[in-house]
Amino acid sequence: MRPKPARPPTRTNRMESPLPRNTDAYELWDEAYEEDYFDAPAKSKPKPKKKERTIDGVVVRARGHHYDVATSDDKVISCRVRGRLLQERAKDLTLVAVGDRVKIVLEGRRKGQIDSVEERESTLSRQLPGTNRPSEDVIVANPDQVLVVFSVQDPEPHLRMLDRFLVVAEANELPAVIVANKIDLTGLDKAREILLLYEGLGYPILYVSATEAIEFDPNRSPANPPRPGGLDQLRRLLTGKLTVVTGPSGVGKSALINALHPQLNLRVGDLRSFEGKGRHTTRNAQLFQLPLGDNTFVADTPGIRELGLYEIDPGSLCFFYVDLKPFVNECHFPNCTHDHEPNCAVRQAVADGKVSPVRYDSYVRLLNGESFQLDEW
Repeated sequence: MRPKPARPPTRTNRMESPLPRNTDAYELWDEAYEEDYFDAPAKSKPKPKKKERTIDGVVVRARGHHYDVATSDDKVISCRVRGRLLQERAKDLTLVAVGDRVKIVLEGRRKGQIDSVEERESTLSRQLPGTNRPSEDVIVANPDQVLVVFSVQDPEPHLRMLDRFLVVAEANELPAVIVANKIDLTGLDKAREILLLYEGLGYPILYVSATEAIEFDPNRSPANPPRPGGLDQLRRLLTGKLTVVTGPSGVGKSALINALHPQLNLRVGDLRSFEGKGRHTTRNAQLFQLPLGDNTFVADTPGIRELGLYEIDPGSLCFFYVDLKPFVNECHFPNCTHDHEPNCAVRQAVADGKVSPVRYDSYVRLLNGESFQLDEW
């Protein structure tokens, strides 16, 4: 008796059924397998995520947790920081600052997200106000130079505060230029008398009047009276650079920028005559492009009530006073603080008249932790 042909396995029991025992059944078994294979639904591959298009920009203003970013097509996009960047943020790091070069992802026509921040080439930083532990507060990112504006009168110049601005610039390896504003109130000779010490230190000094849009050349011949320069020297100094304009409140920083570019029309606050203190008219640091060629920006910064030094070791402070620096390595003790140690070359230089006692006193006060509260002027 011939054996009955084996039944082909069903789809439910195909894997459990044994292989057919005769050759006639193989064809039926293979057909069942083929039908089951091709009828099975194909597994779909996950679609790759669409790569988001990013746009290059520069942060021109910080407003709380939102940032205005200027793009190459002259648009300003209001952006927030992506959550991923916030999670990666270091505890004491300023994640985004004015002047940062960023990549953004658009969300509509006028809004977007900051996707990444390029590494900063330079910074102007200060100690984060309100804390005694070292915490960096980046005022402006990627600056090329610092324009330190002081008035020669109303308010009276605070030279130890000027020293602090210069130390911060030296510590950040930024060239510093001093602008003596409001010389229309004192005249050039009186203004030069106030800042004569800093001329001798080699810092460039411009004597200007922002309200009258004039500047005077201190290198004039004694036979020729000073003549208005139309701020041309200042314009040449700023062309092609990102310049931080900083200084105490009320000295005319916003007025100076308005004189260079009247279309900006920055709000200028009058001084409180009964207190002699500047109103803090510039509430946030902001970057402005000047019509002086490509990549010419100025950063208008708020008046700084408390200027602290960030990550400057007391043993290194003397190196940021350009007049004290040449004598530092001549001291008898390698860890000399130049305050009380014997055989100190810096103190001897002061005694010999090679270093100004005023500047040395400024150094010692700063070394011992003096802080300036501008409201106490």
